[in-house]
Amino acid sequence: MDRTDQPRLEHTVVDGIATVVISNPAKRNAMTAGMWQALPALLERLAADRAVRALVLTGAGDTFCAGADISSLQEPGGSPQTLAVRAEEALAAFPRPTLAAVRGFCVGGGSQLAAACDLRFAEEGASFGITPARLGIVYPSSSTRRLVALVGPATAKYLLFSGELIGTERALRTGLVDEVLPAGDLDKRVDSFVRVLASRSQLTQAAAKEFASGREDRDPYWADQARRSGDTAEGVAAFLERRAPVFTWTTGPVNGATTEG
Repeated sequence: MDRTDQPRLEHTVVDGIATVVISNPAKRNAMTAGMWQALPALLERLAADRAVRALVLTGAGDTFCAGADISSLQEPGGSPQTLAVRAEEALAAFPRPTLAAVRGFCVGGGSQLAAACDLRFAEEGASFGITPARLGIVYPSSSTRRLVALVGPATAKYLLFSGELIGTERALRTGLVDEVLPAGDLDKRVDSFVRVLASRSQLTQAAAKEFASGREDRDPYWADQARRSGDTAEGVAAFLERRAPVFTWTTGPVNGATTEG
């Protein structure tokens, strides 16, 4: 096999935007056990990079991810389902905004990863499905709860009970995706939007991300961070001076610690 065809996760960081690409072209970017295992460590390194202000997850070529590589289910290194859940949780816990850029198939583990992102933009013609019922696999409780929170119990049951694929129109209507773009426009829209995200206050984004996940106990922490941060003063000054703000609050390099500067 040519080295460029080997299953792998590629990543780049440009202008504060980290892009992680799922690449397994021989199998529609299906995730091998090794790829599931590698994703949390990669995300940890990117989270530790203070230059990273947003993350895009996408697939190589014309497919996002066709799920788990079934032929890799017997590989050593732990249960593939356990590895997939760890990868999903690491993605959901990433401290900065995450966006899945979806084209083609987004099925099984692919939908699991997309759902773990904060936002999902899709190209017209993309297909979504969650297929454990086709294999007799019990879908993890954490993944099920995340899906229900995203699309509601009725759509979650439809997807999980049937294993059927849905198109972008239904995915948009049910909340599985946030925007649908015409063919050829996805990359441009994603690039434009994540640059907007990168320009905004990480303080606001980090607090909103925790509150949206149900962390109401963190109110005192974020109130303290807001008092100590210069972001509010900078945002108001920039507005009055009609200039772009330069926000300095950022998540720190380890375990959500915070710094300014």
